[in-house]
Amino acid sequence: MEIIPGIYQLQLPLPFTPLGDMALGETLAQTNVYLIRGGMGWLLVDSGWNDSKTIEVFEKGLKEIGINFKDISQIVITHSHLDHFGLAGRLKELSGAKLYLHQKERRFVEPRGIEAANILEVMKKWLYKNGTPEDETARLQRLPKREMNFISPVFPDAVSFSGKLGSPDIFFSGGERISTDFFNFEVLWTPGHSPGHICLYERAKKILISGDHVLSRITPEIGLNPFSSLNPLDDYIKSLKNLRELEVELVLPGHEDYFDNLQKRIAELVQHHQERKEAVLEILKNGPEVAYEIAMKIPWMPQKGGIPWEKLDPWGHRMALMETLAHLNLLKKEGKVKKTLKGDFEFYSIS
Repeated sequence: MEIIPGIYQLQLPLPFTPLGDMALGETLAQTNVYLIRGGMGWLLVDSGWNDSKTIEVFEKGLKEIGINFKDISQIVITHSHLDHFGLAGRLKELSGAKLYLHQKERRFVEPRGIEAANILEVMKKWLYKNGTPEDETARLQRLPKREMNFISPVFPDAVSFSGKLGSPDIFFSGGERISTDFFNFEVLWTPGHSPGHICLYERAKKILISGDHVLSRITPEIGLNPFSSLNPLDDYIKSLKNLRELEVELVLPGHEDYFDNLQKRIAELVQHHQERKEAVLEILKNGPEVAYEIAMKIPWMPQKGGIPWEKLDPWGHRMALMETLAHLNLLKKEGKVKKTLKGDFEFYSIS
């Protein structure tokens, strides 16, 4: 689909990813990637999941546009989650394009950065100290039987990849410019959903390619875990607010539909997290709790009537726990909550 002259959106199949509200009952059907016309080659933003169906859709889309893989000269990845980065290695081989990623994502994509067994053990201990029942941590005992080039720190029991990862040619730090002759994008570092998440901003044409930083309907997953940044929700809110200064008329997200009212959407996202913090504080009025118990009492998806905790599977519980901890961590930084170690468990209470 040609969104505006020179920018095409390809909707790629998404077999599985624990993104956004999926853990709370919704499944995202596709990842959006963008092909952008250039004078000396096309720019591709994100690559999609490494899957044979994805390649088929890619080939069909390129044919409809009238180009082939060799016409792609630059591949920019918004962040290293496999639904955005998984196919980057294969596409780099097919096209010969230069591959770009933010430096904060480096540790997630370099081989042997973190051993699978270590991830499983760290995650198991972390879940336990935050109150997760042993029957849920037990599922983390499963180790992949094949060599892994990527294993999800958050979902090591569900999301792994044994194929060839893309090897970036250039690591961004933020502030760089990517030109295609027809479009000139500024690289904006927008941490939160991932430590090295970036957006691309075309100032003259007032276009923002937002990756998973801002989506049209769901709230992007912002969770604290042993492998995240120290305060991902604080990072997210700050980088969201920075975008309010931009003149934007078109937002091209990594999932769902493109939209035009960025300021309204930012206000909705900031308000959502404020309400979630207030819900956490209300729960803590009854006394200290471990994060898992707090997550059980939070009204998940109240705009849809609420999703009972009992209807969430263990992956859903893990997502909810991470999001709860992200809010607790920000409340702790704000001086509204304190954390206390009691035995093996970490308890939170009002300061």
